[in-house]
Amino acid sequence: MLLRAKSIVRVLAAAMVCLLAATVGMYADDALKVPTAEAMAAVVSKVQPEYPAMAKQLRVEGAVEMQVGISDSGAVDTVSTVSGNPILARAATDALKKWKFTPFKADGKPVKATTTISLNFKL
Repeated sequence: MLLRAKSIVRVLAAAMVCLLAATVGMYADDALKVPTAEAMAAVVSKVQPEYPAMAKQLRVEGAVEMQVGISDSGAVDTVSTVSGNPILARAATDALKKWKFTPFKADGKPVKATTTISLNFKL
């Protein structure tokens, strides 16, 4: 029974990774790829993530690296986890969805952009 449960979890995890990769891939195809430093310089407003209670109890710390899709208006459209603890990733996602950026431009026109942002969680 335990072996079957582990198999189901692996299949579900693989399906989620494929779905997230497809979502980010579709967004990233026509988006300007922006280096992290340039994206951070364009932040207009940001929200700090709330430390998850479960992560505090378990004393979980670390960095969460996220792929962020930014609309041509500067709002965050998509966020997906590249690496990091899943407990912390949810808090990072919730915070990043509230961030705002100065719109990125190509040929003088606002365009969609993607970047990678790392958030650190430390108790």
